[in-house]
Amino acid sequence: MRLSARNRELLNLIVVGMITGLGFASVYIARSEIVSPESLTYAAFFVALYLVAHVVTRITAPYADPYLLPMAGLLTAIGLTEIYRLNPDDAFRQGLWLVIGVALFSVTLVILRHDYRRLESYKYVIGIGAIALLVLPALPGIGRTINGARLWVGFGPFQFQPGEFSKILLILFLAGYLREKREVLAQGRLKDFGPLLLIWGGAMAVLVQTNDLGSGLLYFGIFLAMLYVATSRFVFVAGGMALFLAGAAFVYQVIPRVQDRVTIWLDPWPYAQTEGYQLVQSLFAIAFGGFGGTGLGKGTFTFSNGTDPIIPYLNTDFIYAALAQELGLVGVAAVLLVYMLFVARGFRAAMLADDGFSKLLATGLTFAFALQTFIIVGGVLRLIPLTGITLPFVSYGGSSLLANFVLLALLLLVSNRALAPRG
Repeated sequence: MRLSARNRELLNLIVVGMITGLGFASVYIARSEIVSPESLTYAAFFVALYLVAHVVTRITAPYADPYLLPMAGLLTAIGLTEIYRLNPDDAFRQGLWLVIGVALFSVTLVILRHDYRRLESYKYVIGIGAIALLVLPALPGIGRTINGARLWVGFGPFQFQPGEFSKILLILFLAGYLREKREVLAQGRLKDFGPLLLIWGGAMAVLVQTNDLGSGLLYFGIFLAMLYVATSRFVFVAGGMALFLAGAAFVYQVIPRVQDRVTIWLDPWPYAQTEGYQLVQSLFAIAFGGFGGTGLGKGTFTFSNGTDPIIPYLNTDFIYAALAQELGLVGVAAVLLVYMLFVARGFRAAMLADDGFSKLLATGLTFAFALQTFIIVGGVLRLIPLTGITLPFVSYGGSSLLANFVLLALLLLVSNRALAPRG
């Protein structure tokens, strides 16, 4: 008997739940050398949350792709397990963000279940909202500078990164505008690029002002990819790359932080005890993992006192290095394969969509997910200069997790409409 899409999704989530339970048990045994019900509490909590997400998806998007939610669940489980291994207190906080993320995922599906395409009518408002969110960290009083980048907004003990949500809004704006103007844009009329370049230029200016060049690269890539998909004009990509190289050269000259990142990328070893410390230690951690890894809970991430971390900010910017040490080459290759499959299913939804807005929306969301993964993994592996963005669904951080749940909900809505039977 052929399983329905939602039943396949449920079956895959059960498998993910079993993997999560084994992961937490392995970490707990490695830390405490005993088996305790506490080790399964997080796993049961995790499974319950994703069953809620499954039920909401079954009701609101019954024909959606059955593999996107389980793959997101698997990535979240990997991240939560590794965060628990590094710091149980952070895992508790990440669990709270996971609850909020599933709630936001459900709200997005419920509100937009009838026709998410009505968002296209508000594209200019959404575009202005994207810029407004990027401006927030630059405002005095509420903006926060962490690790040299002014990305955060704080209200008392609560703080978040509005740029994570701005990314989603900018994709929505680009999908709406490019769908409407794709034919005239393909003709190359300069006046039709005005609103597009204004929104994009504003976003780039704010990102440079806030020293968030990793997100600047991400936004630039999204812009070029969606423009190419809308117009099929490679000349726009070539021109955009030329502008990027010119802009990168200018930024390199005027921003010392960028000069440091490029210098460390080219040759980190002379700076192993200063600016290049994190990168060098992460490379050692990855090499120590070897082919098969040390095993969950058995990696070495603190000095002999057991408290001071060898790699600062390991559960955010460098969690890939922690996974590489404990899972080895085989394990992180499997993790990257999950990312690749997620991207493949996202692009499949874009190809099956029968209207321009849906195609561009799914393409933009999927490309953003793929490019963000490449930027952070490439930085840790020294393929490109290191940036401070997060690994989707895996890194510790509430803002990133919430934004990725919204991204997932929108992809499911596009997939549901594309696969729904026509009556």
